[in-house]
Amino acid sequence: QVHLVESGGGLVQAGGSLRLSCSASGSIFSFNTMGWYRQAPGGQRELVADVTSGGTTTYGDSVKGRFTISRDNAKNTVDLQMNRLKPEDTAVYYCQVRWVVSYSPASSRTVWGQGTQVTVSS
Repeated sequence: QVHLVESGGGLVQAGGSLRLSCSASGSIFSFNTMGWYRQAPGGQRELVADVTSGGTTTYGDSVKGRFTISRDNAKNTVDLQMNRLKPEDTAVYYCQVRWVVSYSPASSRTVWGQGTQVTVSS
C-alpha cells in the first residue's frame, strides 16, 4: 500500500510564493517519477511538473521559469516551489508517483495524493 501526504497549500496574493511538499510511504519501486498535477474548477487535471528518480524534470508550459520541482530519493519526498504566483494558478494540486511494474506485458502503477488547495488572490 502506497500513501501520499501533501502539505503546504493555502491562500497567497498574486506575486507571492508557496512551497508544496509531498511524502510517499509504502512499497515504491526505486525507479519512479514523482510530480504535481493541478485541477482548477471546471478544468481538466494537468501536469504542473514532475521529476524522475534520475533527476529529469518536466514542466508545464504555464509554470516554466516560475516553479521548481525537487525531490529527495532517500526520503521519497517531492517539493514544488512556486514563485510569482498568478490568480490562474488557483487549483487543487495533487501529488503523484508512478512507476513501471512490467515492460512485457506493459504495466505501470500510479498513486495520487488527496490534493491540497492553492488559492492566489489578485
